[in-house]
Order: sequence, then structure tokens, then C-alpha cells
Amino acid sequence: MKRTREEIRYEASTLRLAELAKALAHPTRIAILKFLARKSCSCIGDLQALLPLAQSTISQHIRALKEAGLIEGEIDPPKINYAINLAQWHEARALFASLFELEPQEGCARGEK
Repeated sequence: MKRTREEIRYEASTLRLAELAKALAHPTRIAILKFLARKSCSCIGDLQALLPLAQSTISQHIRALKEAGLIEGEIDPPKINYAINLAQWHEARALFASLFELEPQEGCARGEK
């Protein structure tokens, strides 16, 4: 069953913003990003010391952030070092800023009709 009359076409920036928002939709991922933003790189062991979570759980959150492009990993046997992907970090900052720069109009939600 179709839910819309026609296919909705979103701008690429809107799709990317939604992808980033999904990747940021968990407090653990926010904590990981904040931690990595203060370091040049870090490994899972460092994140385990920060967060009281199993390595497998941290790895799942790392995977979501990597898939969104926000972090990158460099293999340095026997560990993987993770760091902020600076180009994607700046893109994310600009996309969220463009959304929150919009000034909402007064309207029904504020009791006006």
C-alpha cells in the first residue's frame, strides 16, 4: 500500500542531515564523539575506561559513527585507533548550523490561530 501520492524527493543535504542525526541519536555515541574530539586518536580500551560498557557494545556504536563518516579507524596491530574524520565533522557542523539558523515563525503551536 502506497502512503504518498508521489515519491518524495529530498535534497542531498536533507538526506545527509537525517543520516547524521540518526548516527547521533544515542547518548553513548555523543560521549564517544566528545571524547575523540579532545584526542588525536584513541582505541577501544580507552573508550572502555570511559564508558562502563562491554567492548562489543562500544564496537556497535563505533560502527554506527563510522558508517555515518564521523569517525575513522586506523589499524595499528594489535589495535585500531579511532579519530574524528575532520572533513565530515565540519560538514556535520555546517549542516546542523543551517538547520538551527532557521527562525521559526509564530503560529498555532504557540496558541495563535
